[in-house]
Amino acid sequence: MDPEFLINAMGNWALWGCALVIFAECGLFSILPGDSLLFTVGMFAALGSISFGGPMPTLIVSALVLTCAAIAGNVAGYWLGTVVGPPIFKPRDGLMGKVLDPRHVARTHAFFDRHGPKALILARFVPIVRTIVTLVAGVAGMPFRRFISYTAIGGALWGVGVTTLGYFLGRVELIRDHIDAVLVLIVLVSLVPMGIEFALQRLKARKGESEGVAA
Repeated sequence: MDPEFLINAMGNWALWGCALVIFAECGLFSILPGDSLLFTVGMFAALGSISFGGPMPTLIVSALVLTCAAIAGNVAGYWLGTVVGPPIFKPRDGLMGKVLDPRHVARTHAFFDRHGPKALILARFVPIVRTIVTLVAGVAGMPFRRFISYTAIGGALWGVGVTTLGYFLGRVELIRDHIDAVLVLIVLVSLVPMGIEFALQRLKARKGESEGVAA
């Protein structure tokens, strides 16, 4: 899905269409273009393709609408997790029994007890992971008050931050003329936190194995 095409095709309805995409990406387990879409909305706000009385008012309105859509999507994903989680994660045989082992929920619950705030905020900037974390938070039974507090912080940082970045960088001719390459770069950069976390977990696992052998 090409964010630039989406915005051009929707015309005056672009912002609301983008908000719907953001809602779906944050709450319905989709792989829609969240980061790149926010960036492109900011760029089009600067260029006047989306307008609400001037570039700066357009940026403010767009950032607020997209942030609210992201948070609302997370809330929907959380409640979806509370509803579908228990029936799905139950003891069963075979491969699915290993994948949907209820012990995963217990481990996830413990993970959120240790890293909940950081997980909800940092995961916001990682495609796919931001949806999975939201769903699992509901499955694991994270208290809603705690969930909404930190997911709102992450939603504001993500929605306002990436849209504003697109607003200012979108004015740069080099970036504007090579928007496709820039959008690919945004996706790659957004995967960096997940890569770092994966590397740290592997390092801890190897260290644990080494200590176990030494013992």
